[in-house]
Amino acid sequence: MRLTFCAITALAAAMPAVAADTSAMTARIIDAGLNHGEVVETAQYLTDRIGGRMTNSPQMRAAEAWTQSKYRGWGLSNVHAEPFEFGRGWSIDSVAVRMTAPRVLPLHAIPVAWTPGTGGAVTAPIVVAPMKKDSDFAQWRGKLGGKIVLVSRPTDGSEPGKPAFQRLGDDELRKLDTFDQPSFDPAAIEKRLKRQGFDARLDAFLAQEGAKAWVSQSYRDGGLVSGEGYGYQAIDKRKVPGIQMAAEDYRRLARLAKTGPVTIDVDTRVTFHEADTRANNIIADIPGSDARAGYVMAGAHLDSWVAADGAGDNAAGSAVVMEAARILASLGVRPKRTIRFALWNGEEQGLLGSLAYVEQHFATRPPETDPEKLKLGPYANWSRSFPITPKPGYGELAAYFNLDNGSGKIRGIYTEGNQGVAPVFRDWLAPFASMGATAVVNSKTGGTDHVFMQAIGLPGYQFIQDPLDYMSRTHHSDVDTFDHLKPADLRQAAVIMASFLWNAANSDAPLPKGVLPTAPKPTNPFSYPDDDE
Repeated sequence: MRLTFCAITALAAAMPAVAADTSAMTARIIDAGLNHGEVVETAQYLTDRIGGRMTNSPQMRAAEAWTQSKYRGWGLSNVHAEPFEFGRGWSIDSVAVRMTAPRVLPLHAIPVAWTPGTGGAVTAPIVVAPMKKDSDFAQWRGKLGGKIVLVSRPTDGSEPGKPAFQRLGDDELRKLDTFDQPSFDPAAIEKRLKRQGFDARLDAFLAQEGAKAWVSQSYRDGGLVSGEGYGYQAIDKRKVPGIQMAAEDYRRLARLAKTGPVTIDVDTRVTFHEADTRANNIIADIPGSDARAGYVMAGAHLDSWVAADGAGDNAAGSAVVMEAARILASLGVRPKRTIRFALWNGEEQGLLGSLAYVEQHFATRPPETDPEKLKLGPYANWSRSFPITPKPGYGELAAYFNLDNGSGKIRGIYTEGNQGVAPVFRDWLAPFASMGATAVVNSKTGGTDHVFMQAIGLPGYQFIQDPLDYMSRTHHSDVDTFDHLKPADLRQAAVIMASFLWNAANSDAPLPKGVLPTAPKPTNPFSYPDDDE
């Protein structure tokens, strides 16, 4: 293309103006977030005041109402709860577990989510009966009646191989920049699905045998417990009280059982909440000026487990998304694209809220028809079902940014295998290099709410964060409290989130999308399935 002198002059004049506008907005975002921010107060209210937010629990209902009121107070539009079918709520009223023989000793334990309580003190001898597959039942049939059953194989314990608290160095960030070769193994998927249904089959076996309760060992040392459980569906009503016990206490019981009788006392009180089986995603918008340009989106999951207050997982991410909304609303911005903020529900049970949003707005897959697989919930089956049928709204999402790895500062962003966005993201991160955010890496990440958008070829991205003590101590555990959040990191993350949303909402073209997936071929067509359960 040949440009005249006048055209070249006009183009040269326009380019600095665009850069100046972007720089000015970045400065305003930084000032609003670092000098006038509210992210710390938001996180504190969600944790100290509301507490752990199990999906469909009273605490989660309180969080749904409070977050909407905050959005409205900040002047956002289209603030609403978007319901989807979930199942029963569940909450803990009280728990007390102690050894009564050969001596009296309080034990650190928590009820397993969606298992019934004992409804009062139950005292019974223990039996160590490790079971992790259906074929294990035969060994213990007729031996568990009237017992409290320890179902985990005791481990030897472990010492940490690296510091519990960590910030990422340049070498660690570079290692994240890898290409992830796609892999599809139908036999492995079927095996995984079979394992996912084992907990329900174990409950049925223990109930048939007349066990009083069951106890599992916590998967981490250090006195940490989490209590994850997955019997949330209305049709899945577990019968036997379940307890997760701190690894050190569990191993003590197992050692004592080798040398003589051991009796423990379990008293757990829980409540099921069944009046409304629908969960709610919370949605709010900053309207765009061009209705044809679609929208950009930020999200984090509002739900948590209830061993503690769900601070790092994921009040931190929720507070950052809310703060990005507050910052941009306080600046009176009018972006080209609408900016949407989503607080997801049911993430801890399988990304259920974001999946419901995808199915409502973007695309569908053929429904599962196997009754046994339906019991596992939609997460277990959705990604393997083809073909994908896009909805009219499929093309409206220009970009989605997710935050769900604790309260560590943002160090960069994963392109999720979409190399085309890398130079764009480097430009958007450039103003924040002095804040420690520089890395743009190719890796894919899983386990959180951008996954199903990526799975249908939409541009969903997860930020890189300093791990701090997220996986080592706080993730799902009874120490996931406000004390482990880092206020300066939350402020930095909110500023970067707001900036990315602003850039994505005003870019001339939406970010490059992926390919609409079709049914893949097995990666290794010559493999033989492993028959081991």
